[in-house]
Amino acid sequence: MRILFVASEVVPFAKTGGLADVAGALPKSLRQLGHEVAVVMPYYQSCKKSNAAATGLTVKFPINEKTVEGDIHRATLPGADVPVYFLANDGYYDRTGLYGTSQGDYQDNCERFVFLSRGTVEAVKALGAKFDIIHCHDWQSGLVPVYLKTLYKDDPAFDGTRTVFTIHNLAYQGVFWVWDMKLTGLDWSLFNWKQLEFYGKLNLMKGGLVFADALTTVSQRYAQEIQTPAFGCSLDGVLTERAKDLRGIINGIDYAVWDPAVDSLVPAKFSKENLRGKQVCKKFLQKKSGLPRTSVPLIGIISRLAD
Repeated sequence: MRILFVASEVVPFAKTGGLADVAGALPKSLRQLGHEVAVVMPYYQSCKKSNAAATGLTVKFPINEKTVEGDIHRATLPGADVPVYFLANDGYYDRTGLYGTSQGDYQDNCERFVFLSRGTVEAVKALGAKFDIIHCHDWQSGLVPVYLKTLYKDDPAFDGTRTVFTIHNLAYQGVFWVWDMKLTGLDWSLFNWKQLEFYGKLNLMKGGLVFADALTTVSQRYAQEIQTPAFGCSLDGVLTERAKDLRGIINGIDYAVWDPAVDSLVPAKFSKENLRGKQVCKKFLQKKSGLPRTSVPLIGIISRLAD
């Protein structure tokens, strides 16, 4: 199967959270299973350290009343035969932060990620590639399924292409001012309560939820929770409507990265064959955390901390 991942951040090129880990590890695992896999992401400042090569290909399309362009650069995921295609436009992505600064989100984030979504569709055409699945992640790529079923629905480049949209955190939806709808190039008829409209505003994640062929999220429990008013972030009605297309799949980890036998950041290495270093690590962590009782079990949980 030919699969294209679209994500706003991918390890090791750019990261603010767990989305980047998934977008960097899952393509490699699928490649090991024999699938043809590629990735598209923005060309941020941090990506310029990757030695990505210019392909000589560009994308060009309208955003509002102007024509925007972007170069396509190419690198590979470390340790895998998985190409990563960067969409380069310094006006959008040559910034210190991925989504904003300590003062808040960038004011043009809608335009920046309209560029990612439509730029991805145009990049597929420029590359002359055919994909069976385009797998989109979170609101930043939420318009890709919308474009494929509207502006590009008759384009032969996407005959047989289906889309998957993954919700990593429903609380972040990409909600923007109503008039940002003009940036998308989509018909205003789509700005209605069943499609892109969300309490008088434009919601990019809702676009992915409504238009993608299949939906996934990070666990079966979360898939159930987000269909309720308590956890649905006002999109529970949309998700309930699409319940038959929604699956919860627990995130895996990259064993090549999270391996205590080779990890340079732990005080002592260990493995399942030699566990001596694990006791050293436990003592180190307890001392650092002010936990003096060495005879009791130590349990750690890695979880999201958010406002």
